[in-house]
Amino acid sequence: MDRKKHWETIYETKSPREVSWYQEHPNKSLQFFKDIGAGVDAQVIDAGGGASTLADHLLQEGYRQITILDVSARALERAKQRLGERAKNVRWIEGDVTQVNLEPFSYDIWHDRAAFHFLTQAGDRERYVRTLEKSLKPGGHLRLSTFATDGPPRCSGLDVIRYSAEGLERELGEKFRLIKSVDDIHRTPFDTQQNFIYCHFQKVT
Repeated sequence: MDRKKHWETIYETKSPREVSWYQEHPNKSLQFFKDIGAGVDAQVIDAGGGASTLADHLLQEGYRQITILDVSARALERAKQRLGERAKNVRWIEGDVTQVNLEPFSYDIWHDRAAFHFLTQAGDRERYVRTLEKSLKPGGHLRLSTFATDGPPRCSGLDVIRYSAEGLERELGEKFRLIKSVDDIHRTPFDTQQNFIYCHFQKVT
């Protein structure tokens, strides 16, 4: 499967509000930033952020070092159009998280809501974790959110892997310590239910 082609097609044929994971107000993600006491100068990357509204809210909160990484150029373009002039205050990277070359130890916070669970091949997950390890600073924070074990087995025409907190711990390895996990029920724009797990990890080395 050509990952880039798939997601370009999704965002060419659907608006951001027509995808199941859409959130107008990403309250749990925003609460995470408050819980860890992140300052507005923190270097933040939203992996798979695409057309998410997280950047809008972080900009409103005064964050100045925001990077959005996504494989879909169309998703990024939709976000830029929505933000208008504020888009120039965000760094936009078009790239596959399993292949992109990010600067070493450059981020304080890595945020991923609903991207990692699409990586059904072990090699892709290993490359994701290597990129994460390389680019997140020691002591940096990771917010990783996936479908829970009782969540949907497929999304946007693709199979996913559903996780428990323990399952995500195993994928990340010993360099990451689980701080907290929270279950959540996401109500989609179509009024269906998706069970998520939100995990907070900290990089220990």
